[in-house]
Amino acid sequence: MSGKPKLHYFDGRGRMEPIRWLLAAAGVEFEESYLEKKEDLTKLRKDGSLLFQQVPMVEIDGMKLVQTRAIMNYIATKYNLYGKDLKERALIDMYVEGLFDLNEILIKYPYLPADQKEQHFANMMDKAENRYFPVFEKVLKDHGKDFLVGNQLSKADVQLLEVILMAEEDKPDILAKFPLLQSFKARISNIPTIKKFLQPGSQRKPPTQAEDVAKVMKIFYS
Repeated sequence: MSGKPKLHYFDGRGRMEPIRWLLAAAGVEFEESYLEKKEDLTKLRKDGSLLFQQVPMVEIDGMKLVQTRAIMNYIATKYNLYGKDLKERALIDMYVEGLFDLNEILIKYPYLPADQKEQHFANMMDKAENRYFPVFEKVLKDHGKDFLVGNQLSKADVQLLEVILMAEEDKPDILAKFPLLQSFKARISNIPTIKKFLQPGSQRKPPTQAEDVAKVMKIFYS
């Protein structure tokens, strides 16, 4: 075994993508084992690899970790992306929980039936522009530093950048009213490990397409 973390999921974004981002930001090389069909998921369930019968699952340091937040907390702690003390960690967790709420809305969009997409899109953009992004604009203004918490990169910064870029795919000018988030995006995107992950050919997954939706439905719902 190579010792690299091994990620078990389908070949797409979903709930594994924040984990890919965090590992990449930490400069950690990882391998992926893709679920291609329902039998691949059944096999993982039958061999006891999935504690709650669900993916994402990450093999790391001799463990088979499930639950996205638990996996990310372990990675963030191991690679010093979780603040310097309990108070900073509480802030990071609070920001990340908000980002997860927005992320869930964003990743759901491609999977909706056509007749629900227009309303969901309007709601999604309203939440991003009027509930979530103003919070992070204010955090950056009040904190006055390059990062959301303390003065070093944390998992909150990584996830905020990921969510910003996803939102921009749906609405390119979504940061028009948020100058500090624009600067944040440019700054965090230029951190060498993250810059590398943003290059073509990295393990970052592209936006979800119709064929990805069909594949996911076949694996999880057939």
